[in-house]
Parts: sequence; C-alpha cells; structure tokens
Amino acid sequence: MTGSYLNGEKRPQNALEVTGGRRLSGEVRISGAKNAALPILCATILAPGSYRIENCPRLTDVFTLIELLERLGAQASWDLSSVPLLDPPPPLFMDTSGLASFEAPFELVRKMRASFLVLGPLVARFGRARVPLPGGCEIGARPVDFHLQGLKALGAQWEIDSGFVDVRATGLKGARILLDFPSVTGTENILMAAVLAKGTSVIENAAMEPEVVDLGEMLIKMGARIKGLGTPSIVIEGVDELRPVSWKIIPDRIEAGTFMVAVGITGGELGLLGAEAGHLDAVISKLSSAGLKIVTGSGRIDVERSGPIESVDVTTSPYPGFPTDLQAQMVALMAYAKGLSVIKEQVFENRFRHVDELRRLGADIRVEQRSAIIRGRSRLKGAPLTATDLRASASLVLAGLGAEGVTRVLDIHHLDRGYEALDEKLRQVGARIERV
Repeated sequence: MTGSYLNGEKRPQNALEVTGGRRLSGEVRISGAKNAALPILCATILAPGSYRIENCPRLTDVFTLIELLERLGAQASWDLSSVPLLDPPPPLFMDTSGLASFEAPFELVRKMRASFLVLGPLVARFGRARVPLPGGCEIGARPVDFHLQGLKALGAQWEIDSGFVDVRATGLKGARILLDFPSVTGTENILMAAVLAKGTSVIENAAMEPEVVDLGEMLIKMGARIKGLGTPSIVIEGVDELRPVSWKIIPDRIEAGTFMVAVGITGGELGLLGAEAGHLDAVISKLSSAGLKIVTGSGRIDVERSGPIESVDVTTSPYPGFPTDLQAQMVALMAYAKGLSVIKEQVFENRFRHVDELRRLGADIRVEQRSAIIRGRSRLKGAPLTATDLRASASLVLAGLGAEGVTRVLDIHHLDRGYEALDEKLRQVGARIERV
C-alpha cells in the first residue's frame, strides 16, 4: 500500500499548500504513536491467535506493515469505512494463527526500515527468518549490526545472501547482550527474540524510549517475564509460550511535540488531547525556555504563546534526551526566534537536509559538521519546498505556517508515513492548509 488513507480510500499525496499568518486556537487529538505501533504489530507474530489493537494510527507505514504481515499469512480486519480521520480510529484486529512464511517480501521491506522488526519474532516463532536489508528515510547510516549481533548472542546463525539477511536458530538461549549504542529497533528486535529463549537474557545499554516500554509491557501481558523496562538494563526470563492479548498504543510524543512547535511559530493556544507529558520532559523544558507557556494535566497538554520566541540551544540524544525526531521542527522554530541558536544532531549524521529548503524561505541557517547555527528572523516568505524525509516534511509545513504568503511543500508522501491527518488537524484549529 502507498499513500494516505481516509475512510479506506487513498488521498492525494502530491503537495500541501500552506498560507501563513494564522494563529492556531482550539484542541487537537494526538494519535497513537507510530514508533510504538510498528513493533507492537510485529509482536503479534510471537503467539498465534487473535489480537485487538486500539489507538493504532492510520499511517502509510502502518498499512505497509499490515500488508507485510498479511503476506506472511496473517489476517487483518480494520473497518475504516465509517470513521472520519479526525475521530479516534476503530480497533485493528490481527490474527496470526495462519502465519506460514518466514520470508518478508522485498518490495515492502524496502519502503520502511521498521519492517526489519519482523526478524526477531520470526526467528523466535519459526527458528528461521529471511528478511531483506531495509530501506526508509535517507537520514544517515542506521546499521542492522545491533540486531544481528544480538540474535547471534542468543544462539542464532546468520548470513547475508543476495540482499537478504537469512537467520537460523535450532533453539534460542539466554545471553548477555551489550549494545554499542542504545538502538531503539535493535533493543526491540532482541527483546522480542529473547522472550521465547531458554534461560535469562540481559540487554545492556538498552534503549529507554517510551515506545520500547510500551512494547515490553504488551509482551508482559502476553506472558513474558521482563524487568528493567525504561532503564539501560533489561532482564528477560524466557518462557515457553505467549498468548494473544488486547492492547492500547501510547500517544505519539513526536506528534505532540510537533503541534507544540506549531504554536511557537504561529502564536495562539492549543489543547493537545491524549498527550502524555511524562514522555516529553526534555521537549517541554526547551520550549518553555523559548517562551511557550505549557500546562500539563492528566491526558492533556495546553500550550500557549503570547510573546516572542527566544533562541535556545538544543542537542539531540537518546531518551530521555531531546528527541532527534523533533530536531527538524526545532530548527524551523529557531528560524523565527530572537537571537542566535545552535542545534546539534548527535543521533543521525545526515539529518539537516531540511536546512536548504528552509533557506528558500529566507531562513538564516548554516550547517557546520553536525550542528545548525541559526540566526532568527521575524519574517520569512513563502516559497515552493521539497520534503526529503518524514520529520523534515513536518518542519517545512510548520515553517510555512509562519511565513508570509504561500508555501507549497512537495513530496508529502513522507509526511503521510508518520503523521495521521496533520493537514486536517491543522485546518481544524485555524491554519490555512490544503492538499493539492
């Protein structure tokens, strides 16, 4: 599947046309987290049976992964025909009883790196997995070594053959695995394999992101024995089998952060319904320092900007640090700030591709190695822009909200991979934005 879906039908995905200068006001529902939904869908491989997944976002990456699971033999049921895209999604039902294949199709895996997350659960269930080397956004090297070395430590053997990773295991056994970097997908793949391994496994320098915790808590409900979620050391006691469950996906902290930045650029006030403030401590701290008034409550964040935006410096790092997935949006905000700011990217080495596009609006930004040095300006002017990856596309839309005139953002299929109805939600709270 490609494109973005509304009531089961494809929407145009060529460009967004943004007319700047509108203050935002109202409430926005925050969707389920893409980066939690994808590993959770992969976890349904581990135990045959029927799953009920609530708050699953309607995104092209999600549709791609569902299609991949169906090609492996799963059955999916998701009635989107009568639910508007601005309403909460209906439950997704996945039945993995008929899963028969351990080979993921190349044409789907090449579209999305996260599809590589089928590797661990396939090996755990079948003792075999054959998965193409992944594709996805071009934001720098994201090697799969962490995944493969972890599976090797658990007793699997692997080789790369004709662009496929072929993994075999006669029986996974517990092991201590030290990650060189707290890779989110590496942690998730190893975690899903280790829950069915014999004995005790320990993942050291594990990723601590809320999405990893969400996956782990679902696995615990399925019958896994896991301790240390949300810490750098996760301990897994292998079990013989797991069972299907119902699960509700956590809210998307990156979407919530994106709307907070939007308020910073446009002014006004928004209530973010369903947002989890505890997942956004670093973001809230920086945006508050930049001049936003942020009030947190149970299942809600209220954001307001009444004065100018002040410059702040940001360095991205793994959770609980400032997320790399909000770096591009923060660059767009600082382009409108008073003074000089420095945004340092420490997670991916090729994640400033949005800078050239922001310069087309008149932004004063230069890149030195892995830092963007930004001298804020009170006025930017609309221009045609081209999105280069998922989060870069969001930053261009946000920048257009504050620019004079019309900004047209091309190649928005990137945006539809990770934001559920961003244009509709922005229009709902006062933005002038059209899909053309």
